[in-house]
Amino acid sequence: MLSSFLNHVLLLHTKRPFFLLDYLKNTRGINVFGRYGQKSAQLKPLAVITDFQKKDDKEPKNLKPDEWTEVKSTTFKEKLDIYSKLSKARLTGLVVLTAAAGYAIAPAPMVPLALMCTVIGTTLCSASANSLNQFLEVPYDCQMSRTRDRVLVRGLIRPMDAVLFGLGTGTIGVMTLSLVNPTTAILGALNILLYAGIYTPSKRYHIANTWIGSLVGGIPPLMGWAACTGGLDMGALALAAILYSWQFPHFNALSWSYRPDYSRAGYKMMSVTDPALCRRVTLRHAVAQIPIAAVVSLLGVCHWWFFFLALPFNTYLTLLSWRFYKSSNNNTARSLFRFTLLHLPVIMLLLLISKKRSKEKPLLSGETIEDTFKN
Repeated sequence: MLSSFLNHVLLLHTKRPFFLLDYLKNTRGINVFGRYGQKSAQLKPLAVITDFQKKDDKEPKNLKPDEWTEVKSTTFKEKLDIYSKLSKARLTGLVVLTAAAGYAIAPAPMVPLALMCTVIGTTLCSASANSLNQFLEVPYDCQMSRTRDRVLVRGLIRPMDAVLFGLGTGTIGVMTLSLVNPTTAILGALNILLYAGIYTPSKRYHIANTWIGSLVGGIPPLMGWAACTGGLDMGALALAAILYSWQFPHFNALSWSYRPDYSRAGYKMMSVTDPALCRRVTLRHAVAQIPIAAVVSLLGVCHWWFFFLALPFNTYLTLLSWRFYKSSNNNTARSLFRFTLLHLPVIMLLLLISKKRSKEKPLLSGETIEDTFKN
């Protein structure tokens, strides 16, 4: 049943007729760059064969048995590295950072156990979304220089293992978040659905995928806020707005440098299909960081001087976006992208420094997380 369902989903996503069951059961050891394992034990993923050779092609005729590459057993350390890459460890780390920042900035006392469950649950949910995303995008990742080294493309892990890992981490992650409160768990499940179920397939159909992806990026701080206070308010939405708008200069600058890749794989990115819109949106959301910082202060999330501390960084982000707008090339895109990697953690740190302290008790849907564990 699982294979039939995934076959239906992937067939709709790729529009290519191949047998998903064979793809899922495929053992690792053969990648798309022509390295072969033992003949009797190895098969090539049919999803990759579709892109690189005809289905009825045989193995290379001139390849002698002694030229085959023997596939050795994977050590625990290697498996850990594989699953770390499948989870997109650096991206997951950024997601967890913003969720933890949302918790720390929220106007309620910190409950260490609740924070720990929030961090663990968010980590697992992010790992789930990224794993399912990579599974669905194997036929396209192998066509892009930026992604063709991913573990599924290289055949370092069986597709079925990736799916089971994604489903397992997602289930455990949502269950862990439910120990905090229902709101946080719902937001975690929603983010998996948005990223793997909506954002991933939409990349091949409409440039609206960038707005969907930005919405995904704005949810983690809401998860942290909800975990701390038990609900959401205007302060939480203002914090999420910072993350939402930050996504546009960050991702548009990245996608500009990889336009040939995205075009080759058939992705509908602004940088490919509408470069002028890409430049305008990038500048628009960079400028938006300035008034959003003011709104965060006006709503009482932090002290008024946060706006002035953040102003130099938001101004420089706007300047780099203006340069990208006036002269879009790999150099201006790269400069903007690199600064966004610094901009976000600095803004989060300034928010923490300027946070208004609150003596209110935490609201966790009627009971604290300690009560949950006692029961």
